[in-house]
Amino acid sequence: MKKLKIIYAGTPDFAVPALQALIQSEHQVVAVYTQPDRPSGRGRKVQFGPVKQVAVDAGIAVEQPSSLKDEDAQAVLANYQADVMVVAAYGLILPQRVLDMPTYGCLNIHGSLLPRWRGAAPIHRAIQAGDKETGVTIMQMAAGLDTGDMLLKVPCSITVEDTGQTIHDKLASDGADALLQVLKIIDTDELAPEVQDEALTSYAHKLEKSEAEIDWSQSAQQIDQTIRAFNPWPVAFTRFNGKPLRIFMSKVESRESAETYGTVIDERPEGISVVTGDGVVSFSRLQLPGKKAMDVKEFLNGRSLLDCKLPC
Repeated sequence: MKKLKIIYAGTPDFAVPALQALIQSEHQVVAVYTQPDRPSGRGRKVQFGPVKQVAVDAGIAVEQPSSLKDEDAQAVLANYQADVMVVAAYGLILPQRVLDMPTYGCLNIHGSLLPRWRGAAPIHRAIQAGDKETGVTIMQMAAGLDTGDMLLKVPCSITVEDTGQTIHDKLASDGADALLQVLKIIDTDELAPEVQDEALTSYAHKLEKSEAEIDWSQSAQQIDQTIRAFNPWPVAFTRFNGKPLRIFMSKVESRESAETYGTVIDERPEGISVVTGDGVVSFSRLQLPGKKAMDVKEFLNGRSLLDCKLPC
């Protein structure tokens, strides 16, 4: 296998496994690009992002420009003389000049089976939409939003137990493996780029906190999919005693009820059952304001939602 000089660009946890795989491979990561440090947590202290921390620990040069449209920033990138630039949830737009700099261009690790779910939140939107399958795509980057040719696609099933977190973790790992496969054949005839079918595209809008409040008039299936998609962020919620009650896990029940939607009809250690606009959904893990997330069994110790009509 040809040893490649690689620039890696990524910021959050999703981008960590692929960087770690590159560091452990025969390739050379000459620089890591990541977004500028930002304050986080209750103390609003400036902390390293997940990708930057891995790079620092490995002794790799870190670049954190606020934009890659700046000529000086582009000159710095060009000086690394990379064979390929790998991008995973970086968060900055790459101008055409940057896309053209590396010998083999820029590759993107995208968390969906393109052309399905282009955009910022492909994992969450796939679960929310009720997709039975998603996956990861290694793509040759082009100027458009996730429009480049597909080099390798690795499918991943979505079960009724999956959340945004579990699928995120699966695809981050699968993406690392897929990237190494593509790099192994990047300069051979085995690589067969596939043009995306524009008729099959859908856009995965960025998640907003304003979407997280549960509308109990929706179907049990839609509510369940949203709860699982929004775990661990922004976390679906309803209102109990006028305050947010965050819900992390749920499932659709195989029963109906004549009660109006939002009515709590049953509660037991395994879950609290709520009537929806179509069917019944139960949730099993929740969080009160100022408290840690807890299982329903713990919540019901001294509390009850029975006969409450949510939100209440």
